[in-house]
Amino acid sequence: MIKSLKRTLTLATALLGATALGGCTMGPNYERPAWASPASWFAGPKEAVKPPPSIPVAAPIDVNWWELFKDPELTKLERRVAAENLDVKAAAIRFSESRAQLGVARASLFPTLGANASYVREKASNEGIFAVIPGATGASAANGAQGNSAGGISTGNLAPFDLYQAGFDATWEVDLWGGIRRSVESATASSVAADEATRAALLSSLAEVARDYVQLRGTQAELAIAHENVDTARQSLNLTQQRAAGGVTTDLDVANASAQLRTTLSQIPPLEQQEAALINALSLLLGQPPNALRDELATPKPVPPVPPKVPVGFPSELARRRPDIRQAEAQLHAATANIGVAEANFYPQLSLTGSFGPQALQFSNLFNMNARQYAFGPAITIPIFEGGQLRSTLQLRKAQQREAAITFQRTVLQAWHDVDNALTAYKTEQTRRDELIQAVAQNRRALTLAQSRYAQGVADFLTVLDTERNLLATQQQLAQSTANVSANLVALYKALGGGWETDMPVTQTTASK
Repeated sequence: MIKSLKRTLTLATALLGATALGGCTMGPNYERPAWASPASWFAGPKEAVKPPPSIPVAAPIDVNWWELFKDPELTKLERRVAAENLDVKAAAIRFSESRAQLGVARASLFPTLGANASYVREKASNEGIFAVIPGATGASAANGAQGNSAGGISTGNLAPFDLYQAGFDATWEVDLWGGIRRSVESATASSVAADEATRAALLSSLAEVARDYVQLRGTQAELAIAHENVDTARQSLNLTQQRAAGGVTTDLDVANASAQLRTTLSQIPPLEQQEAALINALSLLLGQPPNALRDELATPKPVPPVPPKVPVGFPSELARRRPDIRQAEAQLHAATANIGVAEANFYPQLSLTGSFGPQALQFSNLFNMNARQYAFGPAITIPIFEGGQLRSTLQLRKAQQREAAITFQRTVLQAWHDVDNALTAYKTEQTRRDELIQAVAQNRRALTLAQSRYAQGVADFLTVLDTERNLLATQQQLAQSTANVSANLVALYKALGGGWETDMPVTQTTASK
């Protein structure tokens, strides 16, 4: 038996070597798609005669780009969001899931080995297979069966017997056609895609915190303007009431002044509601309950200013920086590998199986040399008729690969559009803001003149009301534009893919205090 076992092992080893040498990999090999990058970012609208105060420059992007705003409160929030944002945590867990799935796929490359042991007490049927097996009575008698045998057929009752066995089982599916290797390749690419999705979630969260924070400070600036204009409108009302009491003007001016005051007051509640909503939005981004950040953020502060020069990197770096581009490329890689998995299923599958261990009717004999049993050999599975399932699966995988290629192409194109639109918005909004600064200055001067002329009796009150309305409108527009400039810089850095390289922990759950 030992010689037989050695011969079987030798044959199995030879078969294994032959299959390893003859194995191949089905399906197309993945090739990174080529795409051309423009020579410059600055292909937007015609350059203005006067350049904006803050200009983009071709220089490496700061990893912690939000620090360019030089706002300690914003920096504190950004450091917290990387550790506390629930979307980032969920994406990190999905990445862990993908790594586990990769481990499952890799396990198929290796043999499986298991141990077993069992004991059964069995009573065979008198009318079953033992009834026609010659010598069955003798076998039964060894376990205490009673009866007579006529020509090898038992005429008595078959007694119950004990069966003890133990051993090892091994199975290995030989990857002849590379289907398992392609599945590992696909799982690896899917894990890379999940990793990039985590980076994309982090980038999005960082940008949303900065945008909401900037909008919050802009809203608080609008609130301050509204309160300032309430004071102005109240002064105008007092002036008209004094003039009406002196018979210099009519009650019409008093009514108009009162209406102007009420109109200005009516603008405050929506701004307060917007302020509360933005604070709650920031709380949600940090995984906190409503109003959790009110004590920190309710005190008004200026809108974070933009720096004179904004590093925007180089066009050739965009694909490396944008996690959505790298995610789309990894998904294309996975879809390409899945074609090989589908093609490998058309061919015969070879498995090597083996078992070894003792079996005995009595426990005391279980460890005798004569109780040993073994089985080794190959098993081949050949697909003959699958009702078109294999062909349809292959067509599906090829279609999914073509879709992934189109998705990658669109993602790259969308990235260029995002950058171009963000650059244009950043530059043009600065021009608008500068014009509004001049408009506010002129409206202030106009209001001062109108109030003076009205007090002197050389101008009517409608002129004062018009200048008050104009000043309020331009002040609010300036506050919004100032916030938009900073928010557009945030959008620009998001479009450039900046910030995902930050070394902030994404698995830490405690907030940075």
